[in-house]
Parts: sequence; structure tokens; C-alpha cells
Amino acid sequence: MSDHLLLTITGNDRPGITYRVMEVLEREKATVADLGQSVTYGMLSLSVLVEVGYGAKNLEKNLTTLAVDFKAQGLDLQWHYIPKAPPPRPGGGNFILICVGIDGLSAAFVGDMARELAKNGVNIHRIDTSSGSRRPRALEVAALLPGNLDRKALKKCLFEVSHVHRVDMALLRNDVYRRSKRLIVFDMDSTLIRTEVIDELARAHGVGSEVEALTAQAMNGEVDFHFSLKKRVNLLAGLEVEKMEHILKGLEYTPGVLPFISRIRSLGYKTALLSGGFSFFADALKEKLHLNYAFANELEISEGRLTGELTGQIVDGPGKAFLLKLMAQMENISLEQVVAIGDGANDLPMLSAAGLGIAYHAKAAVVREAQNHMSHGPMTSILYFLGIPLEDKD
Repeated sequence: MSDHLLLTITGNDRPGITYRVMEVLEREKATVADLGQSVTYGMLSLSVLVEVGYGAKNLEKNLTTLAVDFKAQGLDLQWHYIPKAPPPRPGGGNFILICVGIDGLSAAFVGDMARELAKNGVNIHRIDTSSGSRRPRALEVAALLPGNLDRKALKKCLFEVSHVHRVDMALLRNDVYRRSKRLIVFDMDSTLIRTEVIDELARAHGVGSEVEALTAQAMNGEVDFHFSLKKRVNLLAGLEVEKMEHILKGLEYTPGVLPFISRIRSLGYKTALLSGGFSFFADALKEKLHLNYAFANELEISEGRLTGELTGQIVDGPGKAFLLKLMAQMENISLEQVVAIGDGANDLPMLSAAGLGIAYHAKAAVVREAQNHMSHGPMTSILYFLGIPLEDKD
């Protein structure tokens, strides 16, 4: 007979159940080898693996008495002996798959997600809801990854499920850094704000079509960012600062930006804006949103008009990654504690440098390359990635 006994308790949850079980185990000097407990809609599921030693008969007698008592309370207690050696765990690491739906999570989505994990040899260890409503819109799926897992193949499968069901998903390493982020870095154009500022400037100056085409190519990684930026700025020569001020006043934030930044600032996170756009706008947003840092490109202005030139060092993709690392050093934190959020090809270096990089409503080429993406929900959904649940009102 094995000396490992697996207890399972299911039924109506109430305070004191775990204590009653442990009281019986302690009486017979049984050692807890493993345990897990969860509550779903008021229904308890508790499993306890114990090493029973020489007191197996007395333990079974006491468990029988406890089972009768539990039955009267709407609980079912069962036990059986199992092989001593626990099953081996995969060697690919412990991960959390975060799933955030806009309008809840359907059975079809959960089924498709579980199917794709199984197809890739990923074992689900635990599933928890991480939102306050009775109709959950977010799940945390604890998963054990096999050592030989093709993560690119898994990412492709999960992306297809995400697209079909309009559920944002992120596969994150479940380690000490997951809930200890300290710095969140944003791109500006089409991330913090809805538009590409340079396109707005171009339309105000009558060169919209030329600049918009170059911007689209740059954001998709089809042309060199330096070349594209300089060429677009050259086309803006003569634009009045008054028109820039008018555009600044009309900028709209992307959905969820204000409550997201308010929440993370209240929790002590530092915030930064790294933009391949222009400091005229980035500095203003820094003040409005109470960000800690802002870096962007400097437009040369003479007699109230743009000269068509830039001054200082250009903030491009590698520049963003460098500045992100520099801020982490200044804050005395690990890169694993940095979150980067962006949408364009020039954001990929900083998304890769950060412990958590998120392609936010990004171009297709960026989604393919980024570690994680959010393509459906508002920015507040990223709070779930950080382990910060939201209520329905949020």
C-alpha cells in the first residue's frame, strides 16, 4: 500500500473547512506533500496530498468521521492511495496565460484556448478568474510548458484564437518580476493618442498624402526610419507654430489611457513617453498626464515657423531601447521590471528590451514580431497583465 493519500473535498464553501481537515491530519502526524484549493461560484474544491506514515488506519478512521460530519454540511470528502512518486513536470518553465475579453469569455473561447495549449503539449495547472464580476472577463491560466516547446508555433496558435474570439492574450513567465513592475514606457502616436501627429501637421500644411504614405511605410518597417523622418519633416517647412498649437489642443487619447495612467500612478509606478514624434507634443502630454519622463525629436523653429529641419539626436527605434535602459538604470530597477507599450516597427527594439513588451493595437508586422500584443480592448486591459484586476465599472 502506498503511503501517499490524496484527499478531495468538494461542496458548499464556508470558513473553517481547511482547518478541520488539517486538524485531523495533524492528530495523526501526517505530512502535507501538496495541496490546492479554489472556489468557483461558492463551490469549494480542495485537494490535499499527504504522507501518512504508520498512522494510515487511524487516519482513515478519523477521515470517515469527518466525512460524515461534512456530508451534513453539503460537503463530499473522499480519499484514495496513489503511487509514491509524483508525475514528472515539464521543464519549460512556469507561465501564466492572461486572457482578457471585451464582453466576457465564452465557452467556445475557453475550449479553443485549452485545445491549442494541449496540441502544443502545454499542461494547464490552474485556471482562476481575475475580475470582480460574476461573468468574468479575464482569466489567469497557470501552465507548465514542456522543455521542447516551439513558442513561436504556440504564439501563432494563440493569436488565431485571440483574433477569432476578440480576446487579448499574453503568455508571461510566472516569476517574482510579474507583479513587481516599476516603470511603464509609452509610445505616443497611435498609442497614447489616437493619431499620428506628423500626419496631422502635414494635412494642415497641404502635404498630407505624401507624408501619410511615408508614415505608413515607416510604421510597418518598410523604409528606414531616419530617412523617412527627415523627408517628412522637410515637407513641413514653413508650417506655422499656431497650427501646431491648434493640433495639440485637439489631440484625443486612445480608449482607457486616462484611467490606466491614473491607476498605475496611484500604485507608485513611474511613467515615461518615448516618441519618434516631436517634443512640442510629447512635453505637453508629459505635463497633462503627469508623466515622469518624456523624450522625442526636436523640431527647429524660426520666426514662428518650422524650418523643415530637426535639432539634436534623433529618437528612433534603437534610441528608444537605449533610453528605456537608461531610465531603468536611473530608477535602479531591472529591465524585467519595465513595461513598454507601442504600435510601430520603431517600437520593436524597446518592446524587446523591456521585461514586458506589448504591441498595442499595432500594425500586423509588429504583432508578428512582438512578444505580446493587445489588439481588442482598451488600455485598461493591460492592468490584468500586471496582475491588477478591474471591476466592471472600469
